[in-house]
Amino acid sequence: MKKVSKVLTLAVLLTSSLFANVSDDNVIKFEKKRISQNPNLEVKNITINTKKELPVKGWFGYVLDVEAKIDDKIINAKDIIFSDGRYISLDLLDSTNGKSLKDLVSPSLSSKYYDKSKLIAGNHNAKDKIVIFSDPLCPFCMDYVPDVIKHVNKNKDSIALYYYHFPLLRIHPAAGPLSKLMDLAKQKGIKDIELKVYKANWDDYFDSKEKDEKKIINGFNKEFNTSFTQDDLSSIELLELIENDMKMGEDVMVQGTPTIFVNGEKDTMKTKFEQLGKNK
Repeated sequence: MKKVSKVLTLAVLLTSSLFANVSDDNVIKFEKKRISQNPNLEVKNITINTKKELPVKGWFGYVLDVEAKIDDKIINAKDIIFSDGRYISLDLLDSTNGKSLKDLVSPSLSSKYYDKSKLIAGNHNAKDKIVIFSDPLCPFCMDYVPDVIKHVNKNKDSIALYYYHFPLLRIHPAAGPLSKLMDLAKQKGIKDIELKVYKANWDDYFDSKEKDEKKIINGFNKEFNTSFTQDDLSSIELLELIENDMKMGEDVMVQGTPTIFVNGEKDTMKTKFEQLGKNK
């Protein structure tokens, strides 16, 4: 076997998920065989969503769309695997820092993510575009999102910023109603509601784990002098809007917040936005 780049760890090379004589078709066959080992799952279809060359000679990362049936329900999911045309691995790790290369394989954004209704700052026609998926009660997001908005506002002619709701409901259940309230406020014409929500001190009103919707609404109404009710939040259209945002994130493998894409590519370091707008 040819010498493999140092980016591959010994653990990866020794894993039982390495197989010989692999083509794109065999990547799909491998995935189907692997998933089919679960007797509760029936694989319906597997296709290649994205194939990206890695900074390891000869290796590619694959994002696979998996459609399967479980308990008479159809589920759709994504998976990432790696291949060099001869071997397959479920993961590749950089031996210098221990980080997985999976982030390098994230799908690129299509033009549908540059939806004008999602624009919260900047110029929709700008060449440089930022898309951010965020939870308004995520501690890091509370500092990070305002910084991104402020940077775009300083360069509003040359950058477009689009915001998608991605509340992490398991750890911040209050983020669900709060995300709905953000959209309601925006529909009512409250300007810069995203920035205002992220700068507000919600601990004065409720905890991020709060599940009492009425308490969350009351806190929002006090903060912004609004008069929203639980009936307002029960709107089917509003629910579909939030669910669609989350699906848009899941389609490009967003798993945590904040997740930011700069000109269509995921920025794992979350700093590329700082270079936009300079010298223009």
